Amino acid sequence: MNEPKEPVKNPRRGLFAAGLAGAVAAVAALYVIAGPNGNIAGAHSCSAALASASAAKPFAKGDVAAFLPASAPLNLEELTFNGPDDTPVTMADFKDKTVLLNLWATWCAPCRAEMPALDELQADLGNDSFEVVAVSLDRGGPGKPKDFLQEIGVNHLTFYQDSSNGLLKDLRKMARATGLPTTILISPEGCEIGTMYGPAEWASGEAKALIQSAMGKQGA
Repeated sequence: MNEPKEPVKNPRRGLFAAGLAGAVAAVAALYVIAGPNGNIAGAHSCSAALASASAAKPFAKGDVAAFLPASAPLNLEELTFNGPDDTPVTMADFKDKTVLLNLWATWCAPCRAEMPALDELQADLGNDSFEVVAVSLDRGGPGKPKDFLQEIGVNHLTFYQDSSNGLLKDLRKMARATGLPTTILISPEGCEIGTMYGPAEWASGEAKALIQSAMGKQGA
């Protein structure tokens, strides 16, 4: 009686199975690190920003009632504009600092109206862990917006500009800007905490309470 023989293994089938397993693993890894639009976002997590958004939500009232806490925070580290020396900076350059990013222009009446409040907010809360970053979108160089800020007595805000309109376009692609002013509260990790469409009284107690709650400083 013949002993049963082990089935002959097909080497090609083994190679195919190994290749398929590797492909599945690669796709799984890609899915984990892909952003909401399918773009590679690295291993960066916005979970801390989501917690900050939840903490800020009860404080979105009064002068900042229109503030929209993010339910799925976007990574905004790659947003680019020009610094005070006219060299490019990104939100990643503000690492470890909570930022209130404000998009404005001199031709925008509501923007002009809220600039003194933003300047006061920077004077009151600005430090190594918080900064108001107001980015002028005026075309034609820094002369006109700088003259306007000097005229109204704004002297606590660092001057930032994007005359290319690239910053606004990038935010529109993310569905985070429909016009001016647009203001986004951004976590120290470079993630969106929440967005305000339109002007606000940023020097108000309610605005400060919202920002401090997002920074984990309730009652500060």
